[in-house]
Amino acid sequence: MAARPSWATPPEPGQESVWDYPRPPAIEPCPRRIRVVANGEELAATERAYRVLETSHPPTYYLPPDDIDLGRLQPCAGSSFCEWKGRAQYWALKTDRGVIERCAWSYPAPTARFAPITDYLAFYLSAMDACYVDGEKATAQPGGFYGGWVTSDLAGPFKGASGTAHW
Repeated sequence: MAARPSWATPPEPGQESVWDYPRPPAIEPCPRRIRVVANGEELAATERAYRVLETSHPPTYYLPPDDIDLGRLQPCAGSSFCEWKGRAQYWALKTDRGVIERCAWSYPAPTARFAPITDYLAFYLSAMDACYVDGEKATAQPGGFYGGWVTSDLAGPFKGASGTAHW
């Protein structure tokens, strides 16, 4: 692990610094209560998520398909490639107001290291009504590309905001 940069926010008691997360990223089971609300209804709730931790990023939560209302989701066009996890598939949410494209993603065939999240879905918080970690409403990681969830137990700054592309 590289040393935390001098400009990183020092963590307060009970906080984790995202600058202490590793690169390549780590994956760990997350027994915390994770909830996703979309179109005014609970879309997912679990205590069986995984979280992926990568230097300078808030955690990304991957939820098991059995704990998601998959009837409201459909695969959609496009994919992306992560050097650590492999090729991602994107998902769209069907709502009474239309379809929200690319609001979630999964890895149908991730690399061996990330095999535990095979077919688990991660959600872009910015596309949902709300996402919660143990009852705390999370905020979206800055920028439009990354899918981390920011909670009060994290110290940043977080990659994704303007001027952070070089991190």
